[in-house]
Amino acid sequence: MRSGYVAVIGRANAGKSTLINVMVGEKVSIVSPKPQTTRDRILGVLTKADYQIVFVDTPGIYKAKNTLTDRMMRTTEESAKSVDFLLYVLDGHEGVRDEDFALINKYKALGIPMAVAYTKIDIMPRENIPPDMAKFADSGVDLDVFPVSARKGTNIRKLEEFLVSRMPEGEKVFEQEIVSDKSERFMIAEIMREKILLKYDKEIPHGVAIVINTFRRGENGVYEISLDIVCEKPGHKAILIGKQGRAIKEVSSFARRDMEKFLSSKVFLTTYVKVKEEWRDRPDLLKEYGYEEYREE
Repeated sequence: MRSGYVAVIGRANAGKSTLINVMVGEKVSIVSPKPQTTRDRILGVLTKADYQIVFVDTPGIYKAKNTLTDRMMRTTEESAKSVDFLLYVLDGHEGVRDEDFALINKYKALGIPMAVAYTKIDIMPRENIPPDMAKFADSGVDLDVFPVSARKGTNIRKLEEFLVSRMPEGEKVFEQEIVSDKSERFMIAEIMREKILLKYDKEIPHGVAIVINTFRRGENGVYEISLDIVCEKPGHKAILIGKQGRAIKEVSSFARRDMEKFLSSKVFLTTYVKVKEEWRDRPDLLKEYGYEEYREE
């Protein structure tokens, strides 16, 4: 039996969460085209008869602009130090940048085995791949590089087999049926945040927190869910609600459908929008909203 932890790291919006979701076979992390979609350290567990890989999904590497982002970056740094293997995810569609090599060399210095997943090859010209691979050779970065498409499944099996071969011998970390360390309550909040990221533009989604007030299943099997959408400015609240409440109704309906799919049951969803100015820079509110600083146990 092979079993171990793989930290999935890389620049913001490189496709880390999408790759983990596909490899695990379940949605364990939300995805959107916007940077900073992942805010927490989330485990996705792939279990087969003779191996188990625990993927550690980390916040994308991004310049800290507030206390929340600073904590996210520290979570990524600490998570990368306590695993068996590092998988650096590089957005092939954007091309290989000097910033990528700087980050790769930084994490290589930890002395942990490492490889690169060169993602999104389904939405880029194939002729761009060989020159990018040549950049690795020219840079002196001697790592296995896997061009993959999570959406199309291209080379995913090959990457999985490679990661398995790099896992140490050992027993399972999690039971067979577990695919994530996060609760249903956490995932419901993340689904709501994902839909806000997808619907609204620019700075508003990044200033939003989701607080679950009620999460219970009735005798009829229907889930009653009540939540707060916390934003930072009165103007953001107005945009979130929209004219005659149309925007909040639309995004809530969008979220409810995914919640029902996730829970395999009907959902009665109630949403409220509240303003807490500069909550991302307030440690008391960060703790209240579940963004406590990650510490390795």
